[in-house]
Amino acid sequence: MTRRFSALPGRGREQVEAFERLAPLVRAEEGCLRYDLHAVAGDPDRFVLIERWASREAIAAHDVSPHMVAADAANSAFRAGPAEVIELAAATSDGR
Repeated sequence: MTRRFSALPGRGREQVEAFERLAPLVRAEEGCLRYDLHAVAGDPDRFVLIERWASREAIAAHDVSPHMVAADAANSAFRAGPAEVIELAAATSDGR
């Protein structure tokens, strides 16, 4: 899964700092296999978050965890808008 989002102009550093505080809590959650933030090259206010979870149940629990509820509330101070969530699937020639 990826999430694409932007910080308000000039506020990308706040996004990075918030992620650095949040990431250890998320990575400790049951079912979290990957949780990594990347800045878009040449644009310090745009980001892609790459996540990998063991199951849909793990994602559902993550979304309502106390630290995520608090982070979602705090993000509005520096985020330009909601994240675009993109669910990924393996690309195979037989469609599996």
